[in-house]
Amino acid sequence: MFLNRTIFGNTLLQWIIALGAFLLILVVFSLVKRTLHNRIKKLADITGKDIVKAVADVIVQTKALFLFIISAYIASLALALPEKTDSILGKIVIISLLVQSAFWGGRILNYWSEVYRRQKIKDDTSSLTAFNAMGFVLRLVLWVVIILLILDNLGINITSLVAGLGIGGIAVALAVQNILGDLFASLSILFDKPFVIGDFVIIDDYLGTIEYIGLKTTRIRSLSGEQLVFSNADLISSRIRNYKRMNERRVVFSVGVIYNTTAEKLEEIPLLIKEIIERKGNVRFDRTHFKQFGNFSLDFEIVYWMQTPDYNIYMDTQQSINLDIYRVFKERGIEFAFPTQTIHINKT
Repeated sequence: MFLNRTIFGNTLLQWIIALGAFLLILVVFSLVKRTLHNRIKKLADITGKDIVKAVADVIVQTKALFLFIISAYIASLALALPEKTDSILGKIVIISLLVQSAFWGGRILNYWSEVYRRQKIKDDTSSLTAFNAMGFVLRLVLWVVIILLILDNLGINITSLVAGLGIGGIAVALAVQNILGDLFASLSILFDKPFVIGDFVIIDDYLGTIEYIGLKTTRIRSLSGEQLVFSNADLISSRIRNYKRMNERRVVFSVGVIYNTTAEKLEEIPLLIKEIIERKGNVRFDRTHFKQFGNFSLDFEIVYWMQTPDYNIYMDTQQSINLDIYRVFKERGIEFAFPTQTIHINKT
């Protein structure tokens, strides 16, 4: 009979059965994928849970080519194929499974990144860029491992390849050590968090507000308006003063009066200044002392703490204190000193 004709070691009937089985299995897999995705997606919409949405996304990442290869392999089991052909089909299935696993793993990493992003975007936006870099590195590592496993299944000796890659990696690392230094510095900023976007910092002689934290550079908006750009490696090796995290501000200033001021008034000045400062809000008085005999003035040192880090509130408070000191001194007849010089001429 026509159906009993042998083609490549199998009858035509066996090939037709295998083809029918392939089409049936492919249709079943496709229907299962679609049905399972729709039901899990509806469940995700009802529950609103991220993990359920992630499962639905993982199902979507199941590629049609992967289903095609698996269906073809299952259908081929109904045929009597040469051992070499079976071996090749087995390797194709393993490779397709590895590649599909990479897509599934990438989707899981994306889910993890999205959860972290939503948790941190409101209170720690600075870490998002560096975290994206770490996510990229993890995906890169995933694909490198998958590729090495594929090469191993193809019969390639990956031991020597890995050794060669290690030597090449050292050479590349030496060539791009500055870039890698900045990349690892951005990861250090991510985990250590010496500052975040919006913090006011002073770095050496430069000061401003953190505006952007990238993989290689961090950008600061200075008080005068220009943008300052620092490499991340240089930044974390510098001494950074972060004023945003300051709970209190210690304020020290001096007042000088003339040398003709009486001892009674000198004794009265610390009490007057103390009363002025203690009347202010958000202020904790520390001390006032007659500090020294200056070149042209009797100097008093005043120390107090602002209980808020806001610079504008500090300046408003200091201005109010200065005005009150001026008014009280004028009422008490206490004169402020100013640079003067007296020359004594000795006539012989």
